[in-house]
Amino acid sequence: MMKKQTRRQQQLQMDKTNRLPPGQALTNRFPVLHYGSIPSVQLAKWEFKVYGRVEEEKSWDWDTFNTLPRTKVTLDLHCVTRWSKFDTLWEGVSVRHLIDRGFIRPKPDAYFVVQHCEGGYTTNTPIELLLQDNFLLATHYDGKPLSAEHGFPLRGLIGAFADPDQEKSAYLWKGGKWLRALEFCTEDQLGFWEKAGYHNEANPWKEQRFA
Repeated sequence: MMKKQTRRQQQLQMDKTNRLPPGQALTNRFPVLHYGSIPSVQLAKWEFKVYGRVEEEKSWDWDTFNTLPRTKVTLDLHCVTRWSKFDTLWEGVSVRHLIDRGFIRPKPDAYFVVQHCEGGYTTNTPIELLLQDNFLLATHYDGKPLSAEHGFPLRGLIGAFADPDQEKSAYLWKGGKWLRALEFCTEDQLGFWEKAGYHNEANPWKEQRFA
C-alpha cells in the first residue's frame, strides 16, 4: 500500500511542479476569511442581476438561475493570506458560457466588471478574467451546495489550473462571496480591498498582494 504523503511532502512536490506560487504554503483545510458577518440569505427573495454596459439588463431568481448552463471545474486556490489549497472541485455557471450563448451581451466598451455582494462588498476585475475557464459563478463545492461561510448561495470563484500558464489567475479575494450582481463598466472601479491598499491585479505568481 502506498504511504500517504504528509502536507510537507505535498508542498515540496507542488514546489517542484511549479504549482505553488511564491510565498504560499499548502493547506488541506479550507480557511474561512471574509469581511463582516455572514449574511442570512432567503432564497425566496434572492435575485441576481447583470447591468451596466450591457445590451440588456438581466435578473434571475434562484430557481431560474439554476436553469442556466452549468459546468464543473477543478482548480487550485491561492489566498492573499498565504495559504493555497489544491485540486478543489467546483460547480456553477460560467460567465463565458453565458456570453457565448447570448444570456449576457456586453457592449463593446465593457472592459471591466464589478462584483457586487451582500452587505455592499465589491471587488473588481478586467472582463477578460471573468471570461476565462478558471472563473466561475459557483453554487457547489466538492459536490455539495456552498455552506454559508463559503458564500451560499452564490460566489464568484477565481482559481488556477494545474498548469499555471494555462490561464491568468488571481488571489481568491477577486471572487466575491454572497454574490448578487455583476456590473459591466467602461472604466475600472476599485473594490473594497483594492481601496484599502490591496493590489488591483492580484496575480499570485507575481506576489501582487498590496499596491
